[in-house]
Amino acid sequence: MPPNEHKKVLLLKPRGFCAGVVRAIDVVNIALETFGAPIYVRREIVHNRHVVDELAGKGAIFVHEIDEVPGGQRVIYSAHGVSPAVRALSKDRGLKVIDATCPLVTKVHLEAVRYAKQGYSLVLIGHRDHDEVEGTLGEAPEVTQVVSNVAEVEALLVPDPDRVAYLTQTTLSLTEARDMIQALKLKFPKIIGPPTQDICYATENRQVAVRNVARSAGLVLVVGSTNSSNSNRLVEVSRNLGTTGFLIENSEMIDPKWLEGVATVAVTAGASAPEVLVEDVLAYLGRNGFDEVEEVEAVREDVHFGLPLEIAHAAGR
Repeated sequence: MPPNEHKKVLLLKPRGFCAGVVRAIDVVNIALETFGAPIYVRREIVHNRHVVDELAGKGAIFVHEIDEVPGGQRVIYSAHGVSPAVRALSKDRGLKVIDATCPLVTKVHLEAVRYAKQGYSLVLIGHRDHDEVEGTLGEAPEVTQVVSNVAEVEALLVPDPDRVAYLTQTTLSLTEARDMIQALKLKFPKIIGPPTQDICYATENRQVAVRNVARSAGLVLVVGSTNSSNSNRLVEVSRNLGTTGFLIENSEMIDPKWLEGVATVAVTAGASAPEVLVEDVLAYLGRNGFDEVEEVEAVREDVHFGLPLEIAHAAGR
């Protein structure tokens, strides 16, 4: 790129926090304000280290499993949901539960229960090591198999090929899910699925935004944590379109070499990444010659979820 060529940032919208993440973080903050510290939280409330550290600084104690919570204490379930086994253990330990599961994840859990009761074998499309998949799988583990790619779909064995239903993790790549669903329909022609897709609106919208601009940018930077599924998918969308993309936690992770020869950088953020980290990245880019920022809106997003009843009642809201 010639030294005097104009450099700019395409700031994608929508980006960052989705309604489920806003709700989950609000739940922890309101619980701390209402009941006082400590408040225990099972797993990361959302997959972002900045958010978790900030809440920990206010008195939230993050644990991996329920048996780490002292008996009788108050515990919050993360936005990714939990299995019935976790709920049962919480009850056995006399814990005061506040459920911050995203309503769109709850929808998938209810679908799993319904299909299992109707005698279907379940195929859950998702990543085995993700908290959300672990929780959904726990609803009907005896009849559920998890698949993460087309090869695993083709290797599936079920008791009755005519009684199969599929579900998906809410934070998958649209393309990734589509390919596996098509493979399932070829293998099991009578397979059924949810009446509306399980992939959440925020995941889809952020992927659409990247897809719209990837080819007009020389580089795509996705702000998010490495364990954030939807953030990783945004990088994949960019790379699949032939544009270099990187997942960064903050501006400190940007390699100056990435910017060499680049005139346009697209910036977005995963659904659990706070705007303050985006602003940090924009400031870094501004210091490196990318001083024009153009916001590009792909889809207007205006979704809000109400608080769980147990916290709304306690806080008088």
